[in-house]
Amino acid sequence: MKQQFGGTIVGFVIGVVVGLGAALAVAVYVTKVPIPFINKGVSRAPAQDAAEAARNKDWDPNAPLYGKNPVRPASAAAGGAVEGSGAAPAATSGAASALPPAVRGGQTAIVKPPLPPAVSGDPLGDLAKARSASSGADPFTYFVQAGAFRAAEDAETQRAKLSLMGIESKVSEREQAGRTVWRVRVGPFDNKLDADKTKERLDGSGMETALVRVQR
Repeated sequence: MKQQFGGTIVGFVIGVVVGLGAALAVAVYVTKVPIPFINKGVSRAPAQDAAEAARNKDWDPNAPLYGKNPVRPASAAAGGAVEGSGAAPAATSGAASALPPAVRGGQTAIVKPPLPPAVSGDPLGDLAKARSASSGADPFTYFVQAGAFRAAEDAETQRAKLSLMGIESKVSEREQAGRTVWRVRVGPFDNKLDADKTKERLDGSGMETALVRVQR
């Protein structure tokens, strides 16, 4: 009985010693190897490290959430035109299809400036047409004639009277029935209403006037 008990104690002590030795061996192995259970003889080439770094640079941990419309990486979006920030990933494809062809794919649309209006060779004629269009449908220009005189001195005297009344007039020379006459006219007026007002004023002062209209 004593021999059996002594053998059990010896076996127990031997088992404890063997277990401690195994644990010590595992601990030493783990401390000697940088990555546990990886062969120390395996080494990676610099090209493999560079490729791994490139993959990790553009890796998006949320890529599985985007479904069939993945979001473009920031490096690719920076090379083209900005297509909007904060938009939902599912709406980017629809927005891109709505853009004109020149804007798709990150290209900048070039808008040509409108061509300048053609310059006419007759600026005076264009000015007359513009004044005629702005004055409405009236195709005539009106003058108020304050007299026609055989002597230039009489015409200048009439023009001076009109100046004292605050009315500007002009003296023009013309051949009439084989004789030279000097006409005193006020105007031109773009419409008949203004010409009639001036004529009434001159008639009220005792002058003999006539309304003259000229084709534009």
